[in-house]
Amino acid sequence: MTSPTPIAVLASGRGSNLAALIAARRAGRLAVDFALVASDKAAAPALRRAEAEGIATLALDPQGYPDRRSYDLALFERVAASGAGLIVLAGFMRVLDAAALAPWAGRMINLHPSLLPKYRGLHTHRRVLEAGDAEHGASVHFVTPELDGGPLIAQVRMPVQAGDSAESLAARLQPLEHRLLVACVAALATGQVVWRDGGVEAGGQRLRAPLRLAVDGSLQPA
Repeated sequence: MTSPTPIAVLASGRGSNLAALIAARRAGRLAVDFALVASDKAAAPALRRAEAEGIATLALDPQGYPDRRSYDLALFERVAASGAGLIVLAGFMRVLDAAALAPWAGRMINLHPSLLPKYRGLHTHRRVLEAGDAEHGASVHFVTPELDGGPLIAQVRMPVQAGDSAESLAARLQPLEHRLLVACVAALATGQVVWRDGGVEAGGQRLRAPLRLAVDGSLQPA
């Protein structure tokens, strides 16, 4: 029997994505062990969620470091010491240094609330409405030094409805984000999806387009 993949989750806020991962593991749908939950904010509710589950936590304040690179190197040194083999950025609101990222190439993923490559960065729900888009969604991608620009693993899509606000879009998208993240972490933990030569392979085939989250929670070719 294959051992569960040890993961570290980095979060700056409430930790709703972390909660989804914990629930999926508890239900037997996710073959991972939580090696660490880390945050750049000591008061982040994500840390309290982790503590309640008996998961090791780390709060590391960027103000204690002279620059971004120093902080990121210190953070990832502690993540490596936890034994994590995969890092999941789940609402971690920092731009990461390229040198600190390099050792984790292909072992770090991020959940972003847009259909990348559209709307990298912040305020994605508002920008979708301002553009008059008919569709919105979320993406999971491997992390590279380019902001929200790493190879795409999978996406989930939903229609924009008449009368939608940024807040209603965010509320409707959140449960889909949770399912997408769980499906992607599961696929990586079992080796169904891998990083290879700067791209993504699924089932031994190089992806030409991101996988799609199906109604049953599985990842399917686009």
